[in-house]
Parts: sequence; C-alpha cells; structure tokens
Amino acid sequence: MKKKLCIIIPAYNEARTVQKILIRINSVRYNFPIETEIIVVDDASTDDTVDEIETFRLKFPDVNLVVLCQLENSGKGAAIRRGVEYCRGDYIVIQDADLEYDPREYNDLLKPLEEGVADVVYGSRFIGRNPHRILFFWHSIGNKFLTLISNAFTNLNLSDMESCYKMFRADVIKGVKLRENRFGFEPEVTAKIARIPGIRIYEVGISYYGRTYDEGKKINWRDGVKAIFCILKYNIWSLK
Repeated sequence: MKKKLCIIIPAYNEARTVQKILIRINSVRYNFPIETEIIVVDDASTDDTVDEIETFRLKFPDVNLVVLCQLENSGKGAAIRRGVEYCRGDYIVIQDADLEYDPREYNDLLKPLEEGVADVVYGSRFIGRNPHRILFFWHSIGNKFLTLISNAFTNLNLSDMESCYKMFRADVIKGVKLRENRFGFEPEVTAKIARIPGIRIYEVGISYYGRTYDEGKKINWRDGVKAIFCILKYNIWSLK
C-alpha cells in the first residue's frame, strides 16, 4: 500500500507565486511509492491567492487538492496547525507558497523516512552543494545565530533550525501541541520534538532560491526577536 505525503502550504497574499508552486509540486516525480495530498491554508489573503488556486484546480482537476480558508489573518503557525489537524497521511511536509524552495527535493527529505531511520527530517540551506541564491549577509548571520541558541538548549546539532522544509512522520507532529501562530513555529516545533524520547532527527542539504522584500519576502528583524523569545519560552519557561 502506498503511503501518503501531505504537503501543507500556508499562504497569505501569494497570488503571484501560489499557482506556480502548485504546478511545481504537481510535476514532482517520486523515487518512492507515494501518493500526495496538497493542503493549502489561505490565511485570509486580501489579493487573488484563492482565485489563483482555483485556476490551478481547473487546469489540473485530478490533483488531490484541499483549500482551507482562515476567517481572519492568524499567521503561518496557525495555518500550519490547521493543516496538520486536517491531514490524514503518513508524512507531512511544510511548503511555503513562494518559490524559495524546490519541491523536487521532497525525495531527499523522504529518503531517511522511507528507509526507516528517521522520524523528522530538516532541509538545510547551509549544507550540501545545491544552488543557493546570494542575498542578505545579516539574514544568514541571524539564521545561524538563532540555530546556535536553539541548539544550545535542545542539544541538537542542526545547521538550519529556521528552514521551511521540515518533513515529519504524521503521528509525531500530530502528537505535539503547537501554540505559536506566526513565525515562532520554527523554534517551538524544534524545542518540542527535541524532547520526544528516542526521536530520530535527520538533516539533508537543500537548495534555496531566496527572494528580496521587493519580490514579496515578509519576515523581518522583529520576527528574529520573537524567535529568540520563543527559543527561551519553549526550552525554559514553558515545557508543554
């Protein structure tokens, strides 16, 4: 029997790219016997994001696509949480609605899971020989700094805690009580899975086609400050 991969896409005002990323996901050819379900969670977009998704659905009616619409803008973490609750598959991967990450690399993330050696796989933008767009120096320093602080508390040796690409065995992530509504999802989920007894976490190198703020990038320095707070919160102050 084929296993199912649920691809959760939190989307907020991504009309320019959401149909393109759906097409790319649909074009992936898997190295394993996998069926897929795409779960797009629209976070109360004010542009044509939902219309673009429906246009894709008309073009590709056979794709297993679910669209969940938030009643109000609640943040990436809240969208992911809703997608996780809906998923009935074996594996779950997070996919941003922009074009910064390459869905063809699902195969690299799936390999340790399908081989039975991993429960969670992180995609790292800082290891491997895949293409990486050169962008902001201070962003890269900030990402590495946040990863360092997180690792100091979790005792993991991740190279990219803030990576979007995280693939989980569904039963693992469904067993984690997530609270953060926005970009605090990354440090929160890392802190909580690190405390699961016997958890097996792997990391694989991925490519990164980053975008500028003019191209629609949303995360900023305030989110970095929030991430530090979340690292402390979920590793020291709140262990549930």
